[in-house]
Order: sequence, then C-alpha cells, then structure tokens
Amino acid sequence: MQTVLTNAKLILENEVVTGTIAFDATGITAVDQGRSQLPGAIDIGGDYVAPGLVEMHTDNMEKHFMPRPKVFWPNGLAAALVHDAQMAASGVTTVYDAVCAGTPFSAKDYRKDIFADVMKALREGKAEGVFRIDHRIHMRCELTSPDLMRDIEPYREDDLVQLVSLMDHTPGQRQWRDIQHLRTYALGNGKTEAEFEEDVAVRQSEGTANVPSNWSAVVEMFRTRGIPIATHDDTTVDHVEAGVASGAVISEFPTTIEAAAAAKQRGLATIAGAPNVVRGGSHSGGVSVSELAEKGLLDGLSSDYVPASLLQAVLKLHASHGIALPDAMGMVTWKISDILGLKDRGHLKTGLRADLVRFKALGATPVIAAVWSKGERAF
Repeated sequence: MQTVLTNAKLILENEVVTGTIAFDATGITAVDQGRSQLPGAIDIGGDYVAPGLVEMHTDNMEKHFMPRPKVFWPNGLAAALVHDAQMAASGVTTVYDAVCAGTPFSAKDYRKDIFADVMKALREGKAEGVFRIDHRIHMRCELTSPDLMRDIEPYREDDLVQLVSLMDHTPGQRQWRDIQHLRTYALGNGKTEAEFEEDVAVRQSEGTANVPSNWSAVVEMFRTRGIPIATHDDTTVDHVEAGVASGAVISEFPTTIEAAAAAKQRGLATIAGAPNVVRGGSHSGGVSVSELAEKGLLDGLSSDYVPASLLQAVLKLHASHGIALPDAMGMVTWKISDILGLKDRGHLKTGLRADLVRFKALGATPVIAAVWSKGERAF
C-alpha cells in the first residue's frame, strides 16, 4: 500500500523544500516539489520529513538487560523489544547496537555477563521478524581484557556483526586520561573508593599486558570480512595514526580537537556524541562536539547513551551553532549510511528504502509524529 505525504518540508542533502513524498514497502517511489492532489494524499501541515536516522553506536540495549547494577532481566527478547521500540520512537530506523565484548571498566564489571544474552536476543528477534527497525551489531572490543579474544571468537563469522571498534579504557589513557573524571564516573555508578583504587591498578596492569596483542588480533579477525573498523576516544595524533595503520575508517568520540583534526586530515570519518551537543559539553572532560561541528571537524553523531538525543542535537546545531539544517541532518542520516556502506538508505531519493521520520520542531525540541521503516509504520 502506497503512502503519500504532501505539504511536507523535505530535508534533502543540500536544501529543504516543500513538497510531496510517496513510498511503499518496495521503497521511495516519488520525491517532488509542490503539493499533491492525489486521492489519499496526507497533508501533514508543513511538518518536516527526513530520512530515518542511522545510529552506529548506542549502549541503550544494555540498559534493558541490566536495568540496575547486578540486576539481570531474565527475558532477553523482551528487553530487546523494549529497546527496539525506544529507538523507533526516537526516529531511528537503522541501529548498530553497541555490545561490549571483554571487561570494559573493571574485573567486576557485569556488562560482560550479558554479552552472549544480547547477541542471542538480537538473533532471535531478527529471525522472527518482530523488530520495528533494522538491527545490526557494533562489537565494542575492550582491548584491555584478558578474555576478549575468547569472548568474540564465536562471532567471528556472525552476519549480525557489521561494525567493530577498538577500545582502550586503561585509566590514564584516552577518555580516562584524567583519572579524576574516571573516579567521578565510577563512584557515581556504585563503586566504593577502595573498589575504584583496586580497579585502576588492575586495569592499568591489564592494559599494559593486553592492548597491543588484542589490537592486532581483533583487526586481523574482522578486516578479512571487510567490516568497518573504528578507533575509539582518540586523544592524540599518534592514536589516529595507529588507527590508520590498522585500516580503521572511523574515529569515534575523539576527545580533543587535535585528534579530530588529524582524523579528518588522514581521511577517517569523525563521529561524536549527540548528548554532548545537547548538554553543551562532555561528561568526561572531552572536547565540545558543537565546537567540532563549528570547525568542520565532525562528520556524524551518535546517541551513545540517550536515543532521543540524535534529533535534539540536529536541531540545536542548526538553531544555536550556525549549521545548516541539511548538513546537521546529514550527520544522523546520509553521512552515517555512506560511512557504513549502506547504499540503500539514508537519503530521500526514489528507489531507496522507505525509512522516514516525520516531525515538527518546537524551537530546538523535536516532536516526532511518525516513523516508517521499510515503508511500514514503526512509530
């Protein structure tokens, strides 16, 4: 069944035009300027229509599997379905669910215990066709972990795994080069001072012992499949150069202007956090993402830990930081899809997947009215 939306502000790559878009389950069938007089055309009163958002890094899934520290939800598929609905309600139609492999912050971190459950639930939901939107796996590889390669070996050829990132959360390095920021984060998440001090000692020892060998092994495992590889929390030019030497194509969450500029110069796409834009700064002492955007050093945005932040960040970049709306929208749609090699989506063009989001803007606040994934109503 074809849907026709007219009197729509269509956000295209280089402009916003008032027009009409038609689509069905086979894809977008027409994109025209002007209003449609076709019977059944829906006048949406000047609401915006943009491509469905493409999210390449969200931790949101894990929150539903472990809603409280050490509290594990027993029904993995049910948890995944709630996450799926929340992403759809945020305008996302393609999501790379970030699943953490290895031990991310300490030997007592429980996120590693849900790794297999998350993978199983996503595989089951995809097989049963019960998800509203398209799910893929972004495997976050914690290089400090002595168990990393054991944990990811079963997924070497898993088709769900479509993106890999190389993470080094050694205290004193990258995101946590200022250990005081790590202390604030850890104590705020329920650790005692004694546990924190023990964790720092363990992680620093494990970082020295494991990061170099795990880095090489992960790159070798996934590069042969042609999966995009991202570096994580690049802080220096040397970090960027290490990524380039390993075949990385993305620098996600660079923590300094120096690193972001080096990444752009060396041809890596730069991805940073939408919550940083919305909040006006980093929660861990990193660079302002809005400043990166203003300097032309930002290619795309990730919702990271707040799904709704994507569209909010787009509108804030446009309203407060002088970024043209098509350019800001591209950071959560076509730029991301192009970076990830998704040629069938991310743009309002005939023949592509009918992934769309309809919304109005109350200042910098988006009000999402409808979302379609592959032509079917998802929200």
